[in-house]
Amino acid sequence: MKALIQRVLEARVRVDGQIIGEIGPGMLVLLGAESTDTVSISDALSARLLKFRIFEDDAQKMNLSLNDTSGEILVVSQFTLAADLSKGNRPSFTTAAQPDQARELYSGFVETLRRSHAGKIATGQFGANMKVELINDGPVTFLLEEPRK
Repeated sequence: MKALIQRVLEARVRVDGQIIGEIGPGMLVLLGAESTDTVSISDALSARLLKFRIFEDDAQKMNLSLNDTSGEILVVSQFTLAADLSKGNRPSFTTAAQPDQARELYSGFVETLRRSHAGKIATGQFGANMKVELINDGPVTFLLEEPRK
């Protein structure tokens, strides 16, 4: 499972012109599921995400996590993160989770965050054509993967 995370000042996602998820300062999470992913992998990634220290402390060091800051989280399903780019010039999606499996992993990931995090959690709409807007703070962007490679 892959999560492209961005520290943001704000972010929102629109479907058919309507805002369906919106946050203030926190983290935008683009989440991709692969066919080998499991619930335990999803749970491990969500736990890691909440402890990942990308927010600045008083000394301007990236030393604080979402748990420390009560930052907000916007989770958006991102099928293309599961692409195999090893051959040619066209992405292959043979390693991506099938839609039912991916939906279950995405929903479980979000529910695990909701049980473990006191801050606001917003989402996109699984499988929809979404428009994502953000103000990246830094910019700070990382790719987290579970299992770790």
